[in-house]
Amino acid sequence: MATASVFKWSGKSVKGEVIKGELTATNPEEVKAYLRKQRIVPKSISKKAKPLFSGFGSRVGEKDLVIFTRQFATMIGAGLPLVQALEILSKQTENKGFASIISDIKTDVEGGSTFADALRKHPKIFSDLYTNMVGAGEAGGILDTILVRLATYIEKAAALKRKVKGAMVYPSVVISVAILVVVVIMVFVVPTFSKMFEQLGGELPMPTQIIISTSDFLGGIGGLIIFASIVAFFIFLAQVRKTERGKMITDNILLKFPVVGILFRKVAVAKFTRTLGTLISSGVPILDGLNITAKTAGNKIIEYAVMKVRKGVAEGKTIAEPLSETKVFPPMVNQMIAVGESTGALDNMLEKIADFYDEEVDQAVGTLTSMIEPILMIFLGGTVGFIVVAMYLPIFKMITLIN
Repeated sequence: MATASVFKWSGKSVKGEVIKGELTATNPEEVKAYLRKQRIVPKSISKKAKPLFSGFGSRVGEKDLVIFTRQFATMIGAGLPLVQALEILSKQTENKGFASIISDIKTDVEGGSTFADALRKHPKIFSDLYTNMVGAGEAGGILDTILVRLATYIEKAAALKRKVKGAMVYPSVVISVAILVVVVIMVFVVPTFSKMFEQLGGELPMPTQIIISTSDFLGGIGGLIIFASIVAFFIFLAQVRKTERGKMITDNILLKFPVVGILFRKVAVAKFTRTLGTLISSGVPILDGLNITAKTAGNKIIEYAVMKVRKGVAEGKTIAEPLSETKVFPPMVNQMIAVGESTGALDNMLEKIADFYDEEVDQAVGTLTSMIEPILMIFLGGTVGFIVVAMYLPIFKMITLIN
């Protein structure tokens, strides 16, 4: 799919007036075709240069998209023409970058494009899921209903993403602080005691020798080696993730990881059922829905499983049959989908599964947090306690000798 760009154009109107403007299109020929429809003779067409900091302060976030979708649904439901609704939203949207994009969409719709086709020219903002649902809504004459569903879907998907981030950020911060505390003690505090023990002379107890040796290692080239190794590991991981096989291996490890793997599997089930349920209820064909769901899975193992299901459905099977063969999703999910297919209420059943697994994700996040807290406390308390005892052992020994 060609990437859309902004083109600057100038031309002559029927009255002979020179007109200038901008248009988002995939190539200059598309701009020429649009100008001819408007009865404008094109004189010059050139691609608009992107500013150095074009993304700064104008990034379109999920909140912007939800507000736009809900407001647009309300206007369409109230009977406002499509172009007029877009005109109003382009003027009142606070995000200037997004306002410019809405204005381009309005121009394309005025030029004869469908709303869905106009959105497809901005793939970084409007996903395949969004544009396909809008297309189904336009075809079925229920665009306002579809937009409300879309806004609800985006909100729930964003809430799920926040839960996962919260589950990962909290332990990461606590672990980082714990490691930082230990490193500060080993690099700055322990050497002070070490110099004092050197002046006293004599043989140090084994725990004290271990701590001092570790401190010397971290304070010298050892610390640089560890830091370089960590950086090298993350660079290597990033390179591995760039390959298809690398993504498969790492995503498979992630799903099988203790505790965290269960959380990510539940997130995958919630996302899969929510996305597919929303697409089916909006009138998107099942094969297209499965294709979009696979692309938005966020995990290669889940993506391959969904594509296998799509292949089975294309051969005439139900969704539940190939889904159970993949062994990726829990048996309960397969059974509920089978019931939904047999009763003709698959979209409702998928929504119920998604709601259930949203609650399961909440519980999994709580379990993860409650497990990590005592483990970190034991680690930090045990490590700091061992260092303190090891540092004071020679002092106790010295006091005993004096007595």
